[in-house]
Amino acid sequence: MSATHTPGKRAMTRELILDHAYALATRDGLEGLSIGNLAADVGMSKSGVFAHFGSREDLQLAVLDAGAQRFAAAVMVPALHEPRGLPRLRAIVRRWFDWSCAHAEGCVLLSAVSEYDGREGALHDGVVRQQSQWREVLAQAAQLAIDAGHFRADADPEQIAFEIYALILGLHHDAGLFGFEPASARAEAAFERLWRSWQA
Repeated sequence: MSATHTPGKRAMTRELILDHAYALATRDGLEGLSIGNLAADVGMSKSGVFAHFGSREDLQLAVLDAGAQRFAAAVMVPALHEPRGLPRLRAIVRRWFDWSCAHAEGCVLLSAVSEYDGREGALHDGVVRQQSQWREVLAQAAQLAIDAGHFRADADPEQIAFEIYALILGLHHDAGLFGFEPASARAEAAFERLWRSWQA
C-alpha cells in the first residue's frame, strides 16, 4: 500500500474535508453544502470527496456530528470540572455564552434545527437525537442542583432545561441581529433572574 493511501493519510484527508465543510456550513447551513464547492475548496475532485463520504447526506451527517463534538468539547467537558449543582450549571451557561460569541455569524447546530425541523429523514432524526441528548444533559445538571439544595426540592429539572435552552436561543437570535454585547447583557440579566426564581 502506498504512503498516499495509508489509513492515517486517509483519516487526515477526511478530517481536512470535514473542517472545510464545517466552515462552509457555519456560513451557509448544512443545506448550503455543495460537493462541488467543497471539492474546489480543498483542492480535490468531486469523486475524491465522495471517496470519503458516500453521499451528500453522509457528509451533512458527519458535519452535524463534528459540530456536536466541538460543542461538547467547548461547553460541557470543561464545565464538568466545576462542583456539582449550580456552579456547574452556571459554568455550562457561561461557556455556552462563549460559544455563542464565537459563532455569532452562524452555528451549524442551531441552523440545522431550523433547516430540518419540518422534514423527515436521517438529518431530521439526527438533529432531534442530538438536541434531545443535550436537553437531557441540561436536565441532569439541573437535577444535581436540586439534589445539592441549590434549587428548590419541588423544582422541575426538565422545565429548567427548557428555560435555559430558550434563553440561549434568544441570545443567538439577538446576537446575530443586534450584536453580541447588547444581546449578552440582556441574556445575563435574564439568567440571573432565572437562577433566583429556582433557588431554595
